[in-house]
Amino acid sequence: MGADGELRFSIEPSPAVIAAAERAVLLEDPGFGRVFTDHMVTVRWREGQGWHDAKVEARRPFQIDPACAVLHYAQEIFEGMKAYRGEDGGIALFRPEQNARRFNESARRMAMAEVPEQLFLDAIDALVRIDAAWVPGGEGSLYIRPFMFASEAFLGVRPSAEYIFCVIACPVGAYFKGGKKAVTVWVSDDYTRAAPGGTGAAKCGGNYAASLIAQAEAIRHGCDQVVFLDTAEKRWVDELGGMNIFFLFDDGSLVTPPLTGTILPGITRASVIDLARAKGMTVREEPYAIDQWRADAASGKLREVFACGTAAVVTPIGTVRSAEGDFTIGNGDGGETTDALRAELVGIQRGRVADANGWVRKVG
Repeated sequence: MGADGELRFSIEPSPAVIAAAERAVLLEDPGFGRVFTDHMVTVRWREGQGWHDAKVEARRPFQIDPACAVLHYAQEIFEGMKAYRGEDGGIALFRPEQNARRFNESARRMAMAEVPEQLFLDAIDALVRIDAAWVPGGEGSLYIRPFMFASEAFLGVRPSAEYIFCVIACPVGAYFKGGKKAVTVWVSDDYTRAAPGGTGAAKCGGNYAASLIAQAEAIRHGCDQVVFLDTAEKRWVDELGGMNIFFLFDDGSLVTPPLTGTILPGITRASVIDLARAKGMTVREEPYAIDQWRADAASGKLREVFACGTAAVVTPIGTVRSAEGDFTIGNGDGGETTDALRAELVGIQRGRVADANGWVRKVG
C-alpha cells in the first residue's frame, strides 16, 4: 500500500517469456482465445482485510482447494475488453472505466466484493504495459479478460469471505470465421437466457453456461449464433448468446431491445447508440417481436440487422433460421449503415477517427 492509500503492484517478470520470433509467428494468426500472453495480474480480497497482495507475475495455473466456493456455488464474474495498437504504434483502451463500472454492477448482483475502479484500471494498465509486445498491429487486438471468483474453501450457501481478482490477455483476430461477412442466427424456441429478477444483466459465467446448449443447437442448424426470446411469452427478442442486437428500418431509424434486467448492458451497444444519434438517426430502445421481425423482413421495411459486442464489434446478420422456417434480411450481406457504424467505431478505437466523446484511454 502506498503512502497515498493506493494499492501498489509488485512486479515479478516471467523468467520464461516467449521469444520474439515465436511470438511473431503466433501473432500472424492467433485465432480467438487460444494464444495467451506471458503474464497475469492477481489481487486478493479477504473479509476484514480488503484488497491486498497485488501482483504482476508469470501466467500460471491456480492451485485451489476442492472445497473452493466457486466450484460449488458459482460466484464468478468477468469482463471483456480490448487494447488496440494505433497507426502511431501507441496502445489504447476503449472506455475501460465502463468495464470497471459494469464489473462492479455484476459483483453487487452476485454478492461479491467490489473492485475499486482505480484498482481495476491500474490492473489493466499493468498487464498491458508488461505484455505490450503482444498487442498486434493491423486489424488484430489484445483481448483482455478481467475476472473474479470466490476462493474461500468452505461448503455452505453464503457469500464467500475471500476472492481473487485476476486479469489475463490474449491476442485475437476476428471473432467469427470469415471476418466481417454476415452471419446466420438460430431462434431458440426451447431455451431462454434470463428471466426478470435473475442475473441476465450480470456478466457471470452461469449465464453463458446456460446458453451453451442453445448455441450447440444453433450450430447443428448451420448457424453462427443463437437468438434468445423472452421467458414469459417467448415472443420478444432479448439478445444473442453473447451480443446485443439492432434493427435498421426503411425510415433510417434503429431499434434495440430495452435494458430491463434480462439483457447485458453492452458497452459497444451504448457506443453504437451514441454514434447513431450523433449522425441524426432516431434510436428507439423498445421491445421487438420475432413475428414482427419476420414480417418486416418480408415486406422490406426492415433493411439491416446487426449484432454488436466487444469480441464481434459490429457484425451484420444476414439470415434467420427457426423451427418455423428461414428468412433473409435485405440482400443477406449486411448493409451500408452497419458498415458505416462499424467503420466509425473501429476508427475511433484505432485512432483513425477523431474521438469526440473522450472514449479512448492511452496506455503509457
